[in-house]
Amino acid sequence: MPINQPAIRWSCSLLKRLGFAFLFLLASQLPAQQSPATKTAPPPASSQAEFVQAADEVLHDMSEITGLSLAYPLKKTLRSRDEIRAYVIRQMDEDKDAGQRYADAKSAEAFGLLPKNFDLDSFMVELLTEQIAGLYDPKAHEFYIANWIPLNDQRMVMAHELTHALQDQHFKIETWLKAARPNDDAELAREAFLEGSATAAMVDYLLQGTGKSVTEMPEFDPSILTGDLGSTPSLTKAPPFIKDTLVFPYFSGMTFTAAALKPGGWSSLGKVFSNPPASTQQIMHPHLYKSGHVPQRVTLPSIEKQLGKDWRKLDDNLLGEFGWLEVLKQFLDEARAKPLAAAWEGDRYQLFENQSSKRLLLVTRLHVASAEQAAKFFGQYSELLEKKHPQAGNLFRRPGFFSFDTLDGGVFLHCGELDCLVLEGGDRALFVEINKQVGLGAIPEPEQKPGVTITHGVGNVPAAAGTSAVRKSLD
Repeated sequence: MPINQPAIRWSCSLLKRLGFAFLFLLASQLPAQQSPATKTAPPPASSQAEFVQAADEVLHDMSEITGLSLAYPLKKTLRSRDEIRAYVIRQMDEDKDAGQRYADAKSAEAFGLLPKNFDLDSFMVELLTEQIAGLYDPKAHEFYIANWIPLNDQRMVMAHELTHALQDQHFKIETWLKAARPNDDAELAREAFLEGSATAAMVDYLLQGTGKSVTEMPEFDPSILTGDLGSTPSLTKAPPFIKDTLVFPYFSGMTFTAAALKPGGWSSLGKVFSNPPASTQQIMHPHLYKSGHVPQRVTLPSIEKQLGKDWRKLDDNLLGEFGWLEVLKQFLDEARAKPLAAAWEGDRYQLFENQSSKRLLLVTRLHVASAEQAAKFFGQYSELLEKKHPQAGNLFRRPGFFSFDTLDGGVFLHCGELDCLVLEGGDRALFVEINKQVGLGAIPEPEQKPGVTITHGVGNVPAAAGTSAVRKSLD
C-alpha cells in the first residue's frame, strides 16, 4: 500500500488511512503464511540478492498481469522490524500533527463511531506495527519488505505492493489520490479503487496457471483467501468501525475493480484512473459508476458567529454512503442500516468544540433519494439518536420533527421532502436558524410547561426549553 496513508481520520483521511495496516494483516492470514498462533524458530533471513531476485520475478509477473510496463528501475530494500516500525510512526507524525489527529478522533467520537476519549493514536501505532510485512513509498519510489518473513511468503506482499509501484510509474498515485480533495468521500473512493485493484492483481497472481482472472469472474469473495481477519490481536480489540474501515478499500475496492474493468479486463485499468469513482456509493454499487451517477452537492450555513469565540470548528466535510452505513450500524441492525445508507444522495457535516468545556456540537445534513426514504430515515434515525443519547429528557415529537435535551445540549432532527437536518449539542434557537437557512420549512413549537424557562446553551444563543435538571447543566 502507498505509504502516504498512515494516519487515521474521519472524513476521507480518518477512513482511508486506516487501510495502511490492512494488507499486513491480510498477508498474515493467507494460506501460504504460518499461523500467528504457531511458534517456531525464526526463519533464516533472506539475503539482499535473494530478495532482489524474487522481487524482480514478481514485478515481471505483475507487469504481465496488469499490462503496466516498468518505466524505470525500482529501488528495493530489506528492512528490519524496528526500521519499518520507526518509518511508519515517522510518516504518521508527518502526515498529521497532534492537533489534526485530535480533531479526527473527536469527529469519529461525535458520530458514535469511537468510545469517548478513545486513545486512537496509541491504538493505531499498535495496529500499524503489529504484523507489518512490506510497503511501497511513492515519495521515494522505493519498495520495502520485512527481512524476518520467509521469502516465499514475501511474494504475496510483493504482488500487491509492486502493483502499486507500477501504478505509480504510470498514474502518479499520490497526486491522483490528493486530486479528490477536499471531498473526503471521493478521496476514499479513489483509495478503494487503488487498493482494490492491487488486491485484484494479487489474486490474479495466485491464480496464475489456472486460466482464470478476477476481472472475468461473475463474482469473487476475497474472504475465501483470508479467513477471519478479526482474529488478529489488535483487531480483536478494535471498535467495529475500525475493522470495517480496514476491510473496505481492499474487499469492496476489489469487487468494484472487477466490475469496472469489465468487459476489457486489465486493459481498461487506465480508463478508470482517468475517470475515477466519485464516491463510496459508486464503490459499493458499481453500476452507478458505470451509469455516471454522482451525488448531490450539499451545503451547510456558517454558524461561527452565532456560536461565539469560545467555539472552534474541528471538521467540515461529508461521510458518503460508506460513512453513513457505519454510523447507522453502530445503533441499528445491519438489515435496517444498509437500505437507509443506500438511499444516500449527498451529505455535509460540521463539528465544533467548546474550548472551555470541551463539549462537542455536531451539525449534519443528509440528502436522500426520495420522500419515502426521508420518512424512513426520520423514523429510524430518531431511534438511533435516543440510543446514542440514553439520558434524554423533555422529548418532543411531531411529524418530521424530533427533539430532546441531554446533559451536553439539545438534540434536534427535522426532515423535509428530501433532506434531513440534525443538531447535537446545541439549542433550539441555533437549530431554528440553521433550519431556516437550509430551507426545510417551519418547525413546530413546543408547548410551554410550568417551571420551564428559556436559558442559554451555546455561546449567546437562547437555548430550547428543557427540564430544570437539563437546563441547569447547560447554564
